Amino acid sequence: MNGQNPLTNESLPTSDHNHPDHTHNQADSVHPHVHSEESLRRIINRLSRIEGHVRGIKTMVQQNTPCPDVLLQIAAVRGALDKVARIVLDEHLTECIGRAAQKGDIELEIEQLKAALDRFLP
Repeated sequence: MNGQNPLTNESLPTSDHNHPDHTHNQADSVHPHVHSEESLRRIINRLSRIEGHVRGIKTMVQQNTPCPDVLLQIAAVRGALDKVARIVLDEHLTECIGRAAQKGDIELEIEQLKAALDRFLP
């Protein structure tokens, strides 16, 4: 993707994530971001299905599919993305926050989570 939203030609937000061993914000984070292979596989599989679904919506628009049908598919993608977000949040709470609590640096981790949620939630 070229960093542009194809529907509005506006710039899309960028991410601070550098996989596979990224930190939340390279300058501020205190722990490497490590998750199980199973967890990563599950998230990547879901994102791949969503990616295919978005391509399908693009095709629908190119073929002049009725707007209500397109909107229905967009709603399905939103729901799927929300599910991925819930999985990522659950992983973060159980793995990253738990690890930070054990190491005694939970305050920074919670501060970073709050900042991310401020950007994520409407």
